[in-house]
Amino acid sequence: MTTNFAAAMRRAALSTRAYDPIEATRIIQEALAQRTGFQQPAADSKRPPSLRLIDPGAEVIPRRARHGPVQRKPLGDVLQILKDGKSRFRAFETLRNRSIGTPPPPIAKGAQFIARSFACAAGARSYKLYIPASAPTQPNGLIVMLHGCKQNPDDFAAGTAMNAVAETRGLIVAYPSQNSSANSSSCWNWFSPSDQLRDKGEPAIIAGITRELISEFGIADNRSFVAGLSAGGAMAAIMGQTYPDLYAGVGIHSGLAYGSATDVMSAFATMRGDAARIAQAPSVRVRTIVFHGSSDDLVHPSNAERIVAQAAPEHRSRKSASKRMHVNGRSCTRTEIASADGSPVVEYWLVEGAGHTWSGGHPSGTYTDGRGPNASTEMVRFFLG
Repeated sequence: MTTNFAAAMRRAALSTRAYDPIEATRIIQEALAQRTGFQQPAADSKRPPSLRLIDPGAEVIPRRARHGPVQRKPLGDVLQILKDGKSRFRAFETLRNRSIGTPPPPIAKGAQFIARSFACAAGARSYKLYIPASAPTQPNGLIVMLHGCKQNPDDFAAGTAMNAVAETRGLIVAYPSQNSSANSSSCWNWFSPSDQLRDKGEPAIIAGITRELISEFGIADNRSFVAGLSAGGAMAAIMGQTYPDLYAGVGIHSGLAYGSATDVMSAFATMRGDAARIAQAPSVRVRTIVFHGSSDDLVHPSNAERIVAQAAPEHRSRKSASKRMHVNGRSCTRTEIASADGSPVVEYWLVEGAGHTWSGGHPSGTYTDGRGPNASTEMVRFFLG
């Protein structure tokens, strides 16, 4: 193996560890062409930049490994990862030429959608706040909405149309924004051990925003909720597990269970559906509603089952009922798990044929599917029911 070819394989391995199979494939193809004497055509200057689903830092080496030796994978392992990863990154191809600079969604007359910020010992984040015209001074509750990777508050608000639902119920909605300095792909760091703890890291910041709004608007007890999509759904699960005294309900769409990963590598393994360690849930559990698409090829649907098992570990001994239905052309199964007294504990929607998208979402936002049950409406119903 020549020196140049070996160097190319090392660059391809680094791109693979950074979860950029497109770039790794390009490097390998160019190296093989040079080795055989075939001249590759000039690169297309318009080729869009590659995307990373989870990028915990600016470097291609995960944070935990930066100060230690780099573990290099054999070329055979690299090629297998590339082969396995192609389908998982396909869903991101439609976003390459799409800016996340989404304009603010339209709001009801008299309502407000304003930019604010919060800072505490754990850090600072900006956020957008929707104040409904139906209840500008005494809202009926608060929903904290956590966006997914490659999204921002305006994009997430537009895609979920949660502001419109909140307007009908007199709710304020907060959309915290992940800093690019904390994660270059705007993902909440749900896989980082330091961001899975109460009063630490990102959970402390999100809880701080929640407490500040509860105090400012006089939100009643048991009227604060948290929901999210993908990485935001995984962080919503963390918030429900670490702050059961703060949130009365949790909504998790296409997310992952609390404690199911401890670094980037285990995060991707869990997302693929590989067996994951599930952290023991606290004795006090929060009512949870789960949405997941059966054809999600980025976060395997088995993760929804893990969320349900964590939210209601005794569910096999509890009353549960599943109902098949058709909503807006999509088949889905809704499973309800109730406590001994009949009150709802968990509600799980499996949407047939849906991918890694917000069910019933609006096309003005990313990661949305207008068909199927409206996740925003169903979550609010569940929260306030």
